[in-house]
Amino acid sequence: MKVFKFGGASIKSAEAVKNLEKIVKMFNEPLLIVISAMGKMTNALEKVTEDYFNRNPRLQQSLQFVKDYHYAIIDGLFAGNTEEVYNDIGHTFARLEEKLEEEPSLHYNFEYDQVVCYGELLSTKIVAHYLQSEKPEVKWMDIRKYLKTDNNYREAKVNYEMSEKFVKEAFHFKDSKVYITQGFIGSTLNNLSTTLGREGSDFSAAVLAYFLDLKEVTIWKDVPGVLNADPKYFDNTVKLDKISYIDAIELAYYGTSVIHPKTVQPLQRKKIKLHVRSFVEPDLQGTIIGDDSYDTLIPSFIFKLGQVLVEFFPRDLSFIAEDNLEKIFGSFARHSLRMNLMQNSAVSFKVLVNNDASRINPVKAELEKEFDVKITEGLELITIRYYDENTIARVMKNKELIMEQRNQKTIQMVVKDLGTNNDTNAEKL
Repeated sequence: MKVFKFGGASIKSAEAVKNLEKIVKMFNEPLLIVISAMGKMTNALEKVTEDYFNRNPRLQQSLQFVKDYHYAIIDGLFAGNTEEVYNDIGHTFARLEEKLEEEPSLHYNFEYDQVVCYGELLSTKIVAHYLQSEKPEVKWMDIRKYLKTDNNYREAKVNYEMSEKFVKEAFHFKDSKVYITQGFIGSTLNNLSTTLGREGSDFSAAVLAYFLDLKEVTIWKDVPGVLNADPKYFDNTVKLDKISYIDAIELAYYGTSVIHPKTVQPLQRKKIKLHVRSFVEPDLQGTIIGDDSYDTLIPSFIFKLGQVLVEFFPRDLSFIAEDNLEKIFGSFARHSLRMNLMQNSAVSFKVLVNNDASRINPVKAELEKEFDVKITEGLELITIRYYDENTIARVMKNKELIMEQRNQKTIQMVVKDLGTNNDTNAEKL
C-alpha cells in the first residue's frame, strides 16, 4: 500500500487529470491518493471568501469563475453519459451556494475554512469519477470525517489520537483498491471544516501514512525531484538524489517550495520514506528523503521575495528582555504571523515576515502601545544550506546586506536589491 499526493498543478486541466490516470495505472497495488484543489482554485476560492465576508457585489462573479473552471475540466474529461458527475458536482456547488447565502460571522478565518475547503472536495470528486469510469473499485472519501483537528481555523492542528483511530477504521483496503481523498482539510469535533495551512496537502499525505504505518509516501511534482535551487532563479539546477530527514526539515523550514515544513516530521518518527517524483516524467527516480547520513551536500539556495522587516524598540528605553519578548511572541502567535528570521540586541528586536498586511497590521497596532515599530518593505531573504564563501559571493552581487545570521551549515541573509532583475540575482549554477 502506498500514499500518493498530487498537487494543483498536476490536475489543473483535463489533460493533466488524464496524465494522473496514466501514472496510477503504472502501479498494480493498493493506493491512497491525496489530492489538492485544481490549479489555482485555492486562490480563486480565497477571492470568493473575501467577497462573501465583505458583502462585495462581485461575489457571484467570483463564484462563477470557480464554476466555469471546474465544468470546463469535466467537459474535457467525460464523453457520453456524464449525468452522474454533473449531478455530484452540481450538488456540491449547491451546498457552497447555500453557505454563501448565509450571513457571514465576524470570524474571517472560520468563514475562510468553510468556503475554501470546496476546492479539494470538487477536485477529488472530479478525479474519482474519471478514474471510476475505468476502475470501478476506486472509492471517494471525505477526509473531514476521519482527520480531526482543533478549531484553530486556517492553521488547524491534527488530533493525532482520535484521527489515527478513525483513519485506521476507514482506510483498510478491503473494499477498494484505490482511495481518493482530500489534502489540506479536516474538521473539528463538531464537524466544522478546517484547513491545515497553505500547501498543507503534503502534510495530509504524511499523517495518513503515519496513521496507517506505511513505508513510503510519493509526492508528484512538476520538477524532477528536490532541486538545489528554484528553477525560476537558476538555469542549471542540480537534483538531490537523496536527502536526510534533518536536511529536508531544514530546507522546508527555510522555505523550499517542494516540501511543506510540517511534512517530514511525522514521516521521520516512523522512518517512512518520502519520494518526490515528476508527474511530467514519471519514469524518473526523483529524490528520496529518508534516514540517510553524509558529511555535506552541494549548496542549496532558497529565495523568499516580498519580505518585510519589523523592528521593535521599547518606548521606556528599557532593554529587550523576557517580558518584552513574551509580549512580542504572544502577539505574533495570536495573529498567526510567522517569523522567518529574528534577531535581538540589547535595545531592539528585529523580525522578518512575509508581506501579509492582514497579519502585520494587527500585530503592529497591538504592539505600538508599548514599542516604537519600524517597518521596512521590499526585502529578500536568501538562505544557503551548506554554504561557502563562493556561494555567498554569487548571490550577493548587486545586493545590500541588511541583516545576517549563520551557523556551521546554513547562512541567512536579508538583502535589498540594488536594481538588478530578480531572475538573475545569482550566477547560473
